[in-house]
Amino acid sequence: MSNDRPTAAEIAALPKSEFAFPGPLRDQLVAAILNGAKTSTTGLVADYEHEGEALPEAGERAVVVDSDDRPVAVIETTEVRVVPLAMVDLAHAVDEGEGHRTIAAWREDHESFWHSAEMREAMDDPSFTVDDATLAVLQRFRLVADLR
Repeated sequence: MSNDRPTAAEIAALPKSEFAFPGPLRDQLVAAILNGAKTSTTGLVADYEHEGEALPEAGERAVVVDSDDRPVAVIETTEVRVVPLAMVDLAHAVDEGEGHRTIAAWREDHESFWHSAEMREAMDDPSFTVDDATLAVLQRFRLVADLR
């Protein structure tokens, strides 16, 4: 991909990166990526395994889509760590750009999402839950291109 705005063909060749589910939360997270506030995200190893997807790797690029599935940005992964939820650090939580200033607040919001009906449906497990030992995928990224 060139250093200039990526071409339509380059964008189409990239894997899609979807933050949360379509709706207000995705809109908030995409806005935070575009304004530079969000430079990290957290996934679950269990979710990647359920979807049959490989974990992200440093250097990989992806196209971020909005709630209408429109490409709005290209990001590049700069670091990936897999740690138990109990080991998520404050710097990672703050860099998610959601306004969390404590790990407890970050954890409460994320558990609410992971324990939601939407997530449980996506995981095909009506009782899906996380705990301190649940493996989290901590991904750092940089904004490569704003496609708006």
